[in-house]
Amino acid sequence: MSKIGKKAVTVPDGVEITLSNGTIKTKGPAGELSFEYHPNMKVDFDSEAKELSVTRPNDERQNKALHGLTRSLINNMVVGVKDPFEKKLEINGVGYNAQLNGNKLRLQVGFANTIELTVPQGITCEVPQPTVVIVRGADKQVVGQFAAEIRRVRPPEPYKLKGIKYEGEYVRRKAGKAFGAK
Repeated sequence: MSKIGKKAVTVPDGVEITLSNGTIKTKGPAGELSFEYHPNMKVDFDSEAKELSVTRPNDERQNKALHGLTRSLINNMVVGVKDPFEKKLEINGVGYNAQLNGNKLRLQVGFANTIELTVPQGITCEVPQPTVVIVRGADKQVVGQFAAEIRRVRPPEPYKLKGIKYEGEYVRRKAGKAFGAK
């Protein structure tokens, strides 16, 4: 049995769960999410214990893989609608900055033109300082994907560490050209 799949998902107070025809919907203070799980998986909700459980029909390879995946995706939905997921990005470099105009994130990161990214639906983006971008939302996958798109505009380079990186990300420094005597 899957170590992750056999764990029950506890539903905190303030989160509503609806199961219908292979779809699970979660609703909480941070938003609403829905997920259509694989038809081989069986999801049960015990309203008294406030727990969700995922079971699989047999030990086939695909069902084993789907068991833990389905449980993890449902758990991320339950956690996300209660407390939104968050990614912080830092911008390093002289003259590098970010601005938020409506639902457009404008990045000036050393190119001749300003890069403009549209903030996806269900995501909130904050720029508390010109060199810090905070991406927040209920859907963990969408938050991570948008943060990766921001980082992809100008990844940190290893010589002067200029670029966009996640908060706490370690970028290994490289030494510059070494001029030695011949």
